[in-house]
Amino acid sequence: MTTITQEKSTYHHGDLHASFLSTAKDMLNNHGIQSLSLRKIAENVGVSRTAAYHHFKDKNDLLCAIAAHGFEQWQNESTIIFTNECLSNTEKLRQFVHSYINFATSNSNLYDLMFGRTIWKEHGANESLKSIAYRSFEHQLAMTKLWQKQNIIAKNENSLRLAQVVWGTLHGIAKLLIDGIYTDTSNIEEMCQCAVNMFLNINKAVYHIRQLTFFNNNC
Repeated sequence: MTTITQEKSTYHHGDLHASFLSTAKDMLNNHGIQSLSLRKIAENVGVSRTAAYHHFKDKNDLLCAIAAHGFEQWQNESTIIFTNECLSNTEKLRQFVHSYINFATSNSNLYDLMFGRTIWKEHGANESLKSIAYRSFEHQLAMTKLWQKQNIIAKNENSLRLAQVVWGTLHGIAKLLIDGIYTDTSNIEEMCQCAVNMFLNINKAVYHIRQLTFFNNNC
């Protein structure tokens, strides 16, 4: 009874939930997913295990909450880029690519949780996580459509497929770095810039091919 009273006097409900998430995220980043359990997190926060179960029904529920927080964090970062009026449209694309890879490699365990089989392949994603994850991709799809409208990337490609290809390219680079396949991290900046140039040049190539086709058909 004393422990419960102390917990209630020390934390407000929302503060305790935020403290659980913050502590769990730190444990994940520092020691990996195997370090996470509601008991260990409660110990690190300084409350009873029972208090943890008031906020998360089980470990999977906790993992979904951590992953959801990761998607929110990334979307906030990308929104700052897209709404920066000091950047040109092309520069926004460049910063998006560089920031995505930096976010993934700086939060490798969190990134693996956000996109890994632990949640998605095992069908563990709850509705809250699905909503936030899909909203994050919908934001990228909206920016892809805008970049197409601005003639920065391939204008006549299917927007959904193009958004998937852009994300797939960045995800592949991120995973190769996180998994240690690419060990020389000094090349990250060049790799990001290469990806940007590829997206921009694809648009130019499509334009020139269409111009050449038009010329050949009319001469």
